[in-house]
Amino acid sequence: MKALRTLMVSLAAFAALTHQPAVLSGQLGTQGGEWAVYGGDPGHTRYAPLDQIDADNVGRLEIAWRWNARNFGPNPFVRSSTTPLMVGGVLYATAGMRRAVVAIDAGTGETLWTWGMDEGERLARAPRPNPGRGVSYWTDGAGDDRILVVTPGYHLVALDAATGIPVESFGAAGTVDLFDDHRTREGIPLVGTIGASSPATVVGDVVVVGSAHHVGLRPPSRINTPGDVRGFDARTGRLLWTFKTIPEAGEEGHETWLEGSSTYTGNAAVWAPISFDATTGYIYLPTEAATGDYYGGHRPGNNLFSTSLVCLDSRTGEKIWHFQMIHHDIWDWDNPTFPILADLEIDGASRKIVAQITKQGFTYVFDRLTGEPIWPIEERSVPQSDVPGEWTSPTQPFPTKPPPFDRQGFSEADLIDFTPELRAQALEVVRGYRMGPVFTPPSVADSAAGTRGTLSIPGSLGGANWEGGALDPETGFLFVGSQTEVGVLVMVPGGDRSDMNYILGSDRVQIAPGIPVVRPPWGRITALDLSSGDLAWTVPNGDTPEGVAERLGLDPADIPRTGKVSRAGLLVTRSLLFAGEGAAGAPILRALDKRTGETIASIPLPNAQVGLPMTYMHQGRQFIVISVGGGGTEAELVALALPPNDR
Repeated sequence: MKALRTLMVSLAAFAALTHQPAVLSGQLGTQGGEWAVYGGDPGHTRYAPLDQIDADNVGRLEIAWRWNARNFGPNPFVRSSTTPLMVGGVLYATAGMRRAVVAIDAGTGETLWTWGMDEGERLARAPRPNPGRGVSYWTDGAGDDRILVVTPGYHLVALDAATGIPVESFGAAGTVDLFDDHRTREGIPLVGTIGASSPATVVGDVVVVGSAHHVGLRPPSRINTPGDVRGFDARTGRLLWTFKTIPEAGEEGHETWLEGSSTYTGNAAVWAPISFDATTGYIYLPTEAATGDYYGGHRPGNNLFSTSLVCLDSRTGEKIWHFQMIHHDIWDWDNPTFPILADLEIDGASRKIVAQITKQGFTYVFDRLTGEPIWPIEERSVPQSDVPGEWTSPTQPFPTKPPPFDRQGFSEADLIDFTPELRAQALEVVRGYRMGPVFTPPSVADSAAGTRGTLSIPGSLGGANWEGGALDPETGFLFVGSQTEVGVLVMVPGGDRSDMNYILGSDRVQIAPGIPVVRPPWGRITALDLSSGDLAWTVPNGDTPEGVAERLGLDPADIPRTGKVSRAGLLVTRSLLFAGEGAAGAPILRALDKRTGETIASIPLPNAQVGLPMTYMHQGRQFIVISVGGGGTEAELVALALPPNDR
């Protein structure tokens, strides 16, 4: 009882400090009809308790307004994965390659203000020069409201939410240079090696910032910038703490980096959004793999805290608990998306959980206060690498529940089999490649031995990826969009391209142009019941792409609904599950029955969904806003709503 009283007092104190209610409430979605956090609520459930749009009227949705990014810097045609915030009747989003910030009237789409920074060489060399995934919001609760953005050149900027003018009292005239006080490696500059694509996380009066590096398929060097996570004062921009994802001598986890590899290895960053528990102030970091993505011979050992879920106290940066999903990751299966927090009844008991969706098709579920697995996670033996100089862990952690949401491993049983002739053709396509269960390691191409590398499902892009999922607190269902495509893990010498012994080579397998060699569905939406840990349902993500039957020489009637090689962007409300088909899908937003996955309505969009959908209420009208793009057209935000007299 004493421990419980102490916990309650500390929670109340934190609530007072951070303007949060001192209630041990669950993650119940958005509040007040707004969308003030990237994932909707602190736990990134992407759930909104709104139901003006329901199964009876969703088919009558129409475009209420469109906002175009054509005038926001170079390359307006680049796809923008921004998800706007909505606070006080105003949308806040990022736009253009310079990652400008825009404020938009939530009811009409009118531009209210814009802000941008000319970062010069830092932008030109940035590892993530893109429009970004959004912004963050902070308020003192007394009229000081700010929008925060992490720029491609790695600045943290605080803007007055009403005017877009930088806040003079924050950093240097509104800007914190995130290169300042960041760890470096000898001979490796910060410019061009570290940036960001996800918004910062605001927990009370602390702004938590992660980072992103260049894609690590073929890194030029084993030496790289480490991806430290840092907390800053939301009022002043002062650095409060640093968490080193690659520990130094004397720190926990250093012993898992053998042969001095912690002194030069980089990455292990948090490029996905960071979720948090508003009642405790705990934050949840989904970390990535260390340098490089497919060869770890230069970093022997399990490599904490790479490819892990790490829980920190947001006020101090102190580690509360951690779990490593992959020991010594050599598959590029880093944790790609926001952890999802919820309060659910599981097996008859009330549990505070955090669920991490992964590229490899697993969902790891923990007690978010203690890190204890909700269901057992077993260390199982896995195949070992024979790439010269590589180090592999003898075991990897396998969740016993919930089941994988996509296929794992690769065997001849996975090959396309519409006809005996197609199966024979598929067998020929994969001849000479290694196959095996999940965690089968990459291999070297050896023409003398007749080997061509390793085939892997999921591929390095997942499975799931940055789009993540959505959790419905009413049903306990976790919805995940994923794709099924084969990755070819073939290692080649670094040679003149890298000082690493091996880097990833280039190869792909297809049965026909643009058609996977594996049987469908090639994209799917899965519902996992987290109250029991069981599979609830799965449906293909989209119809069969045009031209598949023709390219395979088949009658369209002989092909089942295949779905697209694309990951759905999901949003769940009190009434429906909404799903776009993703960047490689059709320009359609579907409304699905949450309990069955049945399509209730298909709403046409001007272009493919590329940002995650969000929803809000404004002046009595529910809106759904989505970033769409591709196909040589400018990126834009599209707002859907019921006709004014139809609600």
